[in-house]
Amino acid sequence: MKLAYIAAAVALALAAPAMAQKTRIEVQYPLGFIFDPVFKDIKTEFEKANPSYEVFYRPAYKEYEDAAQTALRQSITKQLPDVSFQAINLQRIFVDRGIAQDLTKFIAAEKDWKGQGYSDSMMALGTFGGKPYGLAFAVSTPIIYFNEDLVRKAGGDPGKFPNTWEGIFDLAKKIEALGNDTVGLYHSWTITGNWMWQALVMSYGGTMMSPDEKKVAFDGPGGQQAIDLLGRMVTDAKMPNLAHEAARQSFFAGKVGIWTESTSLLRVADDGVGGKFKWRTAVFPVPAADGRLPTGGNAALMFAATPEKQKGAWAFMKFISGADGATIMVKGTGYMPPNSLPADDPNRLKPFYATKPNHLTSLKQQKYMTPWYAFPGDNGLKIIAVIKDHLQSVVDSSTKPRTALGAMTKDVQALLPK
Repeated sequence: MKLAYIAAAVALALAAPAMAQKTRIEVQYPLGFIFDPVFKDIKTEFEKANPSYEVFYRPAYKEYEDAAQTALRQSITKQLPDVSFQAINLQRIFVDRGIAQDLTKFIAAEKDWKGQGYSDSMMALGTFGGKPYGLAFAVSTPIIYFNEDLVRKAGGDPGKFPNTWEGIFDLAKKIEALGNDTVGLYHSWTITGNWMWQALVMSYGGTMMSPDEKKVAFDGPGGQQAIDLLGRMVTDAKMPNLAHEAARQSFFAGKVGIWTESTSLLRVADDGVGGKFKWRTAVFPVPAADGRLPTGGNAALMFAATPEKQKGAWAFMKFISGADGATIMVKGTGYMPPNSLPADDPNRLKPFYATKPNHLTSLKQQKYMTPWYAFPGDNGLKIIAVIKDHLQSVVDSSTKPRTALGAMTKDVQALLPK
């Protein structure tokens, strides 16, 4: 018996150094209500495939602006995580300030990087000044969610949902006329980073800034049509002045007929609706021949500073953006995969997409995808807030759409680098 105790003690002593050798990778990501289940599964599968690493998650950022502000504060106090997930349009802040690590040497050390599923279009989402800094993780486009039951009650055909704003407005009016506090249309204009404002402007062929990034350009024809459309959502379609979260819950309760949102909420919508009614998704209207839609979502940035931590951070970033990590993410959310391999793989996402038609809507819009614009200079977060305030004045009917656009243009121009 004594020999058995001695053997056990020796085994423990030998195991202790091995356990101590694990490299801890600290990670912080946003939107816990969407990503918590996903990152739990990713940790399990990553550590199984990479036993020398241990993943530790810091509390999730509330949303994208909070993610950027938190990381900027952490950079001052030297408390940055090794890997941080930031909005695609806010990566630029960390590149310009020298916080994000250049990934060139890590990619160069890989064998057949493109063959691992990293397409040029996806790599472009994290490339600045010709150098890669971010690996796209969750990728989305705006789509339309609609309540089949309300559409039918209003005399519409769910199988022939309108693909123009005029058709959508007409249907929204009929749904609103059903009464019982039913909302015909809610456009999620408050989504972080002015994403839905950019979607309207770009869908009409407009841009946020001039090519040299010296002058605001969203006051051009595309922006004028976009702000007019937002105004008509309020006056014609009777869109209420609801908070984003309240509108989401109203859709889940069966009180909203047509809801513009990100593909990111497909799994959340499944859970929220819980079978109370049938719902589907439809493509987001793109009125202009040269119209585009901003690519939403987030990318992984490396903040790790030491070689050992960088090695672990790279292993984690490669896993989450690779075929296996992308498969876990897509199944747990509604985003598109950042990797080209799993969609047609019978062992990964092909059977999933066959049973989840709502997830295919965003894939149909890939031809329209363009970068989610990031304003230059140190005032990017202030500009986002300024635009949101002016859009609010249109939604609450306190300012005429074109007046708001003029004021927004002037205020944003004043915040740009001189």
